[in-house]
Amino acid sequence: MAGTLQIYGLAHCSTCQKAQAELEAAGWQVSFRDVAKAPLDEADWQRMIAEFGDKLVNRASLTWRGMSEAERAGSPLQMLSAKPSLMKRPAIIEGDKRLLGWTANVKRALGVAA
Repeated sequence: MAGTLQIYGLAHCSTCQKAQAELEAAGWQVSFRDVAKAPLDEADWQRMIAEFGDKLVNRASLTWRGMSEAERAGSPLQMLSAKPSLMKRPAIIEGDKRLLGWTANVKRALGVAA
């Protein structure tokens, strides 16, 4: 089942590191993009928002809690462009699959032991 997939996240995020390690151990070829070090342009953010919806904004994050009400009132595009660490992660794209987070369901969908 393993093949090639793309992960979007932050290099220092322990969940992203764990996901990448477990996927590689399961035989996946992983292409990782750190959205802070290699920022997405507006078109890429628009595509990600279209694919993942409003769930792409992590409202449980420390970044969200540190934002002002005015910042929180922005569109997902405005918020994610200004603060990439606000993105729910990892965002995984494999073929037609669009998966968000590193949950048991995401692991099962990719054939990784949950």
